[in-house]
Amino acid sequence: MRTLSAFVSGTLFGLGLTVSQMINPAKVLGFLDLLGDWDPSLAFVMVGAIGVMSMGYVLRRRMEHPLAATGFQVPTRKDLDRSLIIGAMLFGVGWGLVGFCPGPALAALSSARIEPVVFVLAMLGGMGLHGFMAGGGPARIVHQQPG
Repeated sequence: MRTLSAFVSGTLFGLGLTVSQMINPAKVLGFLDLLGDWDPSLAFVMVGAIGVMSMGYVLRRRMEHPLAATGFQVPTRKDLDRSLIIGAMLFGVGWGLVGFCPGPALAALSSARIEPVVFVLAMLGGMGLHGFMAGGGPARIVHQQPG
């Protein structure tokens, strides 16, 4: 059930990114260009996503546990540390430079264009480099069990 749920969710997410043109770097860069030829259409995508997510939070409060898991995995940390701030800044700069972020880049792999391939390879390289710098090697993945 978990695998089917993940597959359906991922497919729906990728379809939403494609339909909203979030996999088109030119569209994203047009949205980020506030002082130039600004394209506000992706703001509607964000508002729609916030609406869907807020319904998810309401449902979560009414459910004892998810349908395909034993518990909800909700972040508990609320502090802002150096790593989070630097990571957020790098993410924003990267998104603003190339118009891709991880989810849309993965969805854009289906477009048979070279740009998302280059981005995803660079992203994987950066993840591997971070793993080595953090002392855990390239396959350092931390799994947290729900509290």
